[in-house]
Amino acid sequence: MTQTVLITGGTGMIGKRLTQLLQEKGYEVAYLSRKQESIPNVKVYRWDVEKNWIDEKALVNADYIIHLAGAGIADGRWTDKRKQEIIHSRTSTIELIARELQGRPYKVKAFVSASAIGFYGADTGDKRLTEQNSSGSDFLAHVTRHWENSSELISHVGTRTTKLRIGVVLSSTGGALPQIMLPIRWGIGAPLASGTQWVSWIHLDDLCRLFITALENEKWHGVYNAVAPSPVTNEELTRQIADVLHRPLWMPNIPGLALRLLYGEMANVVLGGNYVVNQRIKNETDFQYQFDTIHQALADIAEK
Repeated sequence: MTQTVLITGGTGMIGKRLTQLLQEKGYEVAYLSRKQESIPNVKVYRWDVEKNWIDEKALVNADYIIHLAGAGIADGRWTDKRKQEIIHSRTSTIELIARELQGRPYKVKAFVSASAIGFYGADTGDKRLTEQNSSGSDFLAHVTRHWENSSELISHVGTRTTKLRIGVVLSSTGGALPQIMLPIRWGIGAPLASGTQWVSWIHLDDLCRLFITALENEKWHGVYNAVAPSPVTNEELTRQIADVLHRPLWMPNIPGLALRLLYGEMANVVLGGNYVVNQRIKNETDFQYQFDTIHQALADIAEK
């Protein structure tokens, strides 16, 4: 019997690719959406988080749930209002699902939620971070703590729950990489600030395969660092992009002050860095990455 995966935030970069891979494996895919829309081969159910309402058929028909919904971290300056929206969009959605699942005879076997390596803080220097490290104290850490704590509400209703702390997702279709690649294509790219800040990255396809594995494998539970095995510095990332694009790098590093003036507090996303280790994936699972070096990942993306 065909199984159904219900995705929140399914129309984003991760959700679209994840939908393709799930359908290739024979799953039915459904979305929870704030608006009624028609998407080929995807059943769309409505929900209104502000009114605490969800189409109950969405959960009745779901075998698994993947939670990707959340306002974009880099979609605007971090005003106080924007900060509240970023947190609320991640937590209230989970709280609504948890309330609906409570005491109901649903068949949901697993819940997998996105999280982020921002849990550890925007800038942790050279410290090697595993899932056992504690949370940071800045805004991104505050967001992800609340995000993950909300996910525990699903665990409390008896559904196996997994949280993937996602690093910098590399894709040709969205995220930070196209914006980084564009000036390099024009021959005016350069590392940011010192260039020594660590970038813990993952190819989009590997990330989607992690989500699917977390659904299918009943041994997966709790938190996993969803990053590739080999973090790189910002300077190395820049040089590797230039290499696969066959472009020179001759510009001086872009000053951190200029980025702070342009983006405000949000500049911490690129000026900081984390060296995140995928310890649980490496030690507790047999997951095999398709792209475990930055050159492999970038070469694949550059061809698309």
